[in-house]
Amino acid sequence: MNAIDPRTVILISGIMGGLMSMVLFFMHRSYPVTIAGLREWAWSLAILFLAGVLASLGGVAGPWFANITPNLLISCGMYLAFVGSQRFFGNAVRHAWYLGPIAVVNLLLLWFTLAQPWYLARVLILTMLLAYLTGMHAWLVLRQRQPSFSHWFVAVVLCLASLNEVVRLVTALTLPVGETVFDRQPQNLLHITLYPFLMLLMAIGMVLLATDRVRAQMQYLATHDSLTNTLTRRRMSEACEQELARCRRHGRSMALLVVDLDHFKTINDTHGHQVGDSVLIRFVDTVNALLRRGDELGRFGGEEFVVLLPETALPEALLVAERIRATCQADTGMPPYTVSIGVAGYQSDTDTVDNLLGRADAAMYRAKAKGRNQVEAA
Repeated sequence: MNAIDPRTVILISGIMGGLMSMVLFFMHRSYPVTIAGLREWAWSLAILFLAGVLASLGGVAGPWFANITPNLLISCGMYLAFVGSQRFFGNAVRHAWYLGPIAVVNLLLLWFTLAQPWYLARVLILTMLLAYLTGMHAWLVLRQRQPSFSHWFVAVVLCLASLNEVVRLVTALTLPVGETVFDRQPQNLLHITLYPFLMLLMAIGMVLLATDRVRAQMQYLATHDSLTNTLTRRRMSEACEQELARCRRHGRSMALLVVDLDHFKTINDTHGHQVGDSVLIRFVDTVNALLRRGDELGRFGGEEFVVLLPETALPEALLVAERIRATCQADTGMPPYTVSIGVAGYQSDTDTVDNLLGRADAAMYRAKAKGRNQVEAA
């Protein structure tokens, strides 16, 4: 353990933080703007890089560059990483809860460096702050819903980082700490060795979180219509195939609704395509409010939509269709619109998705032929 040079370890930790900050800066510039927090993560690692470089100059530079400034940068860098995670997960950032304690801590560090030099006090004060920040950061990640591997990875790293600070606090109170961070006490060397390793793992975890978010967004865009956020035709067909397979295996029922907005071309020609798009969005919001959890709504093209109703026999599906038709007719938005709906239910094991869609589509055209704004059963 005594062969470890603390100055070298601190410098290496700073360099690693600088390299990872460059990675996150590039990700911030190239990733979608919907992925928040990357800029704060990148700046936090850049600040920790600068702190490591300055701290490694201890004994060469004066106290402002070797002690005071690095301590300020470390606390700000760890806090900025926490802010980045808050924005990444869509949480409100409450700066007042943390900037005050950080300012007080750094003023105390300044006092115990210049006015009344006391190394132990500086160690205890900074360690408590870092333990608090990493602990709160870990709690933020842990309480996210449906955590993925990247969530657990970052949470475990942050818990270990917080534990590392707690151990540092306990050993500082019970064992000699020396006069500077470069003293070679075993507990001091252990803390300094673990710190860069944990910071590197935290940076890797940030990259994993960001790439997971991008992959999730790409999957969503591949399966959802960009205007209405309904399922695409391909994804809707897959959902229908899966539900049809369950019906065959377990003797369940299902129904499909083919819904077409009446005279939609006239709406576009009269009011413009932007108004037509708003009508489609209003329609989707109306239908989603009427569907159960587990029901699916997909856009098959233009103004034609398909509704999948699992565990629903034809009579119940007709009631759902009539409720959709009546609610759309009563929509008070401008311009007004109505819908024609065809309904088809699962009949036998020989049914296919194409058969069901064909029957529902034919019923929808019968509703059109009868004057529109109607529901017809296959």
